[in-house]
Amino acid sequence: MAAPYQVNSAVAQRQLLRRFWRDARRFWTERWAGIAWSLSIFLVLLVLAQLLVQYLLNIWTRNFFDAIALRDAPALWTQAQAFIVLASLSTILAASSVWGRMTAQRKWREAVTRLVIEHWLAKDRFRQLNYLASGCDNPEFRISEDLRVATDSPVDLVLAFLSSVLTAITFFSILWEVGGTLTLAAFGRTWSIPGYLVVAVTIYSSLFSAMMALIGHRLTAIIERKNQAEAEFRAAADLLHLDAAPEADGNSGGRRALWLAVHRVLRRWRDLCWQLVGTTVVSHANFLLAPVVAWLLCVPKYLAGTMSLGELTQVAAAFVTVQSAFNWLVDNYGRLADWRSSVHRLARLLMAIDALDGAPESAAFLPAADRAGDDRTPAEAASGLRTRSTGIAST
Repeated sequence: MAAPYQVNSAVAQRQLLRRFWRDARRFWTERWAGIAWSLSIFLVLLVLAQLLVQYLLNIWTRNFFDAIALRDAPALWTQAQAFIVLASLSTILAASSVWGRMTAQRKWREAVTRLVIEHWLAKDRFRQLNYLASGCDNPEFRISEDLRVATDSPVDLVLAFLSSVLTAITFFSILWEVGGTLTLAAFGRTWSIPGYLVVAVTIYSSLFSAMMALIGHRLTAIIERKNQAEAEFRAAADLLHLDAAPEADGNSGGRRALWLAVHRVLRRWRDLCWQLVGTTVVSHANFLLAPVVAWLLCVPKYLAGTMSLGELTQVAAAFVTVQSAFNWLVDNYGRLADWRSSVHRLARLLMAIDALDGAPESAAFLPAADRAGDDRTPAEAASGLRTRSTGIAST
């Protein structure tokens, strides 16, 4: 079986992303544009509405715990009623968000799937491609599963990123105003740190984001190799019946290729396991530490009497909220890597199809071994018209 083509350079990755986006953006520019823009605006409005409710719940937290500290029963009853309203709004918005996101994902997937399948079937291109030779084996999986991931993940990732940015900006004001200035006496001097909670959450979030980036920097490549190994495994199983001359002992070349593919898949999953162990340590430690760090930072002002119990709980909740917003990368590192891997695999198929029409920039994405010293046209290279060492003839 031909060695899979690997995307090793940043230039190659950008080219693949551009090739995917060339078809994907047509959801907003062609016959689906009305639905696409309506859903996009609806989802942005939902993000803003959810942020408003989250902000009101943060203020509710302060009022509720201040009422507890004062043992004010009427105020507690008022806050209980307010919570029912806010909780109901939050639930309705959350359900609406699920509907909006999944509808946008489904419509976008439908649009891109139609474009890719039409491109693949036109002029019998699906019969002309030598999938193994062009490094785009198992096209059915790429069109179904990789395309699904390529269109599902961006909707979730972009909305989460937008929400994180707006949340950080909004709750920074709470940390700055309610947290105020921390005054410390040390080394014979009095030190004042204005907006100390803003400084603390920035340092804390930057530290954990850097740790995640350091530990998980290989995650994208590992996921891509794992997905490629899975595709090779399926391709080896599909091609086993093409081995028309099995050896006497039944150990045909096709069977050897199948078992090699099995071992390769297991090795890739082992690599992914260890990578996820490292990133899980960081993310879980962050999950446990963030609220504790927030409380500890607020305790000095609470003990000094410059911060009420309600304010302590409010800024502690705001600290965790801002920290979660800052850690968008930490929370989505794995999914971002999986999305890039799927986009690369789908774009390789599209560029192999493009090469049949004579696109030189697409022919450059054929495996290096197939291009070296090759005087064929891009279409000939993509379809594998010359006799190949793999023993699999092009259709």
